[in-house]
Amino acid sequence: MSSTLILCIALLTAIAVLFRPFRLPEYVFAVLGALGVLATGSFSVSAALQAVFGGLDVYLFLIGMMLLAEIARREGLFTYGAALATRLARGSSQRLFLILYGIGVLVTVFLSNDATAVVLTPAVYATARAAKVDPMPYLFACACIANAASFVLPISNPANLVIYASAMPPLATWLAMFLLPSIAAILATYVMLRFVFRHELASKHPCAIEVPRLGAAGKVAAWGICGTGALLLGAASVSWPLGALTLLAAISVLIWITLSTRQSPAALLGHVSWGVVPLVAGLFVVVEAVFSTGAPDRAVEMLHQWSQMAPDRAALGVGGVFAIASNLINNLPVGLIAATASRAGDLPPEVIGAMLIGVDLGPNLSVTGSLATILWLVVLRREGLHVSAWQFLRVGIFVMPPALILALAAYILF
Repeated sequence: MSSTLILCIALLTAIAVLFRPFRLPEYVFAVLGALGVLATGSFSVSAALQAVFGGLDVYLFLIGMMLLAEIARREGLFTYGAALATRLARGSSQRLFLILYGIGVLVTVFLSNDATAVVLTPAVYATARAAKVDPMPYLFACACIANAASFVLPISNPANLVIYASAMPPLATWLAMFLLPSIAAILATYVMLRFVFRHELASKHPCAIEVPRLGAAGKVAAWGICGTGALLLGAASVSWPLGALTLLAAISVLIWITLSTRQSPAALLGHVSWGVVPLVAGLFVVVEAVFSTGAPDRAVEMLHQWSQMAPDRAALGVGGVFAIASNLINNLPVGLIAATASRAGDLPPEVIGAMLIGVDLGPNLSVTGSLATILWLVVLRREGLHVSAWQFLRVGIFVMPPALILALAAYILF
């Protein structure tokens, strides 16, 4: 009975995070879900605390990225980038879309998909406002590319590190496995976004604006973001935790700018979306409670049996199943299930890779698919914009399936 109750609470939590009743922030429902599983009496406080502290590296990573994003915003880096992008677009909405999409690919690949949601989204919104165009095609590009390009490198998505853990393939092997599927996903996502927003991108041309001078603090912010990317790439190559290094880099940039400009950091810290931390912590508790019911263990056992019968067909099916599951309960718990299955040791490599593609790319269907998309929604609300679950689904139903099918086909065939 208690296991059924926990599963029901987890499902209600996912639904509440998806639809946000009474327009309350997502973290409210994640925390309520965590308290709910504790109230069942079958999930202990010590287990919940272990789940919370188990996500420490994720919290540090997110806080570091949010600090860098807020520093960049305050010091005018986004305004500078907006002006530069509109000048390069030379009056073409399609060219502006391509430029921003390409930047999103680079940010996702070298800084992770969460960085695209937190760092790039406000910059893209600033660009759209400066160019006096409808911001939605460009903002949706940020959300979709954050997932579509998230398996180019191991550091492109924290879920990659979770799934493979200590069994992470060497970089050359990784690229041999995932480079072609990534290219297929990136190109298919671009083509489908252009199709979905064809009218918006054809109806109005962006206005070029004068490129302002970037101050010394803005240059420090730019170098800080670039340096953080290089630091994360190096850390991932030697399997170091990414969170502490990201936060350390952000604090270093903040201290440098604070001392050089003599501005108090209090206002900047007040603009950081701190609610992301209890959101992730609450989800970790709910996920761990679901694992305690044993339901994921049965799913893993079925996956083992399926993959032993026909690895290629299993890889294709598993990729689709994990993509759909990521949208139903978020790719965080689904990634943990994938990690449990891969650690069992008797899954074919092609099945593990297909799981990763499904977990990384599948979330382009709905707003609850990935943490990056939830962060994207948080950033939009800070700018006074609201995207409903239905609005996102109307775009995702066109964008995600072709990209997933092509990526899995490229992975299995090549």
